[in-house]
Amino acid sequence: MRISEIHITPVAVPDPPLLNAAGLHAPYALRLIIELVSADGLSGWGEIPGSEAARAALQLAAAHLVGMDPWGLNAIDAVLESLATPDERGATPWDQRTGVHVKSAIEVACYDLIGKSIGRPVVDMLGGPARERVPFAAYLFYKYEGAGGEFGFDRDVSASGWFAARGEAALDPAGVVAQAQAMIEHYGFKSIKLKGGAFEPQQEVDAILALREAFGPDMPLRLDPNAIWRFDTAIAAGKQLEGVLEYFEDPVRGQANMAAVADAVDIPLATNMCTTSFADLPGSVAHQSEAIILSDHHFWGGFRPSLDLARFCKTFGRGMSMHSNSHLGISLAAMTHLAAAVPNLTYDCDTHYPWQDSCDLLVEPLRFEAGAIAVPRGPGLGIEVDRAKLAKLHQQYLKCGLTERNDEIEMQKLQPGWTFQATRW
Repeated sequence: MRISEIHITPVAVPDPPLLNAAGLHAPYALRLIIELVSADGLSGWGEIPGSEAARAALQLAAAHLVGMDPWGLNAIDAVLESLATPDERGATPWDQRTGVHVKSAIEVACYDLIGKSIGRPVVDMLGGPARERVPFAAYLFYKYEGAGGEFGFDRDVSASGWFAARGEAALDPAGVVAQAQAMIEHYGFKSIKLKGGAFEPQQEVDAILALREAFGPDMPLRLDPNAIWRFDTAIAAGKQLEGVLEYFEDPVRGQANMAAVADAVDIPLATNMCTTSFADLPGSVAHQSEAIILSDHHFWGGFRPSLDLARFCKTFGRGMSMHSNSHLGISLAAMTHLAAAVPNLTYDCDTHYPWQDSCDLLVEPLRFEAGAIAVPRGPGLGIEVDRAKLAKLHQQYLKCGLTERNDEIEMQKLQPGWTFQATRW
């Protein structure tokens, strides 16, 4: 089997005005959809965050990968390594390295193609399922009024809907609780994560305490300030949340600071910002900077590196969960196969998917039942891409005019002069 064609399609997906440490989500989230076509007409699909840099890197890679065997992943990696240029994660909450994005896109599409050629699901090629259903967490955000897309209206206008306008109510912990209740009622999630770093820390602590009061001690809770707090702020907040949080994600920036907070606060610390590459792992061990690493095949370079990370976590006593970025069903399927294949995935996975639900490009979107997704058992990723929907999302990309994610610019449209600060409180 040989790769005969590679198609790269930028798409734009409606995204609500969600707040985070870097600013505000634009009306559209950008994704890149990758299709590898074999000489016998099979297609393998991948999906990664969209940016012009990633698109250009994928386009360069495509010119060198046509004619290669998708089974030859080491040879493909060697080609991608030869084309890669040095890049850095950056200070923003999302990872800006194009090299790992490109590797992930190509590897996932290769696995999908290989699975279809032999009639086996991806999870079987990753060692087989350690679980048949993968649990996910409700992912809460502070948000402005409205939803994403061309018209900016709410798809759910009821007061209890997580898409419903919050306005000033977003400042009230009761608004966060209402969002959680609506999302859990719809999807059945059994754990909750709040994206913090948007408001003064005590407000976000109060929201977590309100969630505890509303859902009781058996509902696991997580808070992620995206490393925007000072050391003393993180400790003060953490002391209030001891015995409340399942884990505290990236309250401060850097491994040394994370280790110091871990020593001072009796809550497991998790990271997707201070330990984000294999080069960071020696520092993780030396500093003991976190108890849990949030994997993400988009940002670690694909399935195989993610399995290597899982082995590291097992060897060095780290818990493991899965980070999420705004995504569609191709990524959700890949996340599900990978999570199913990792025996030591010890926490429910993150997913942004409820914020993009109803906008997917799959013929049959994956479904949450009791907060979990059954591992697709069809060949490859076990999904079918609807080409008409893909074309529509591509037209949205062309029309919206966005080519990069920039939450700072979006926030400045509502708060002139606002700037991102790596440490704010």
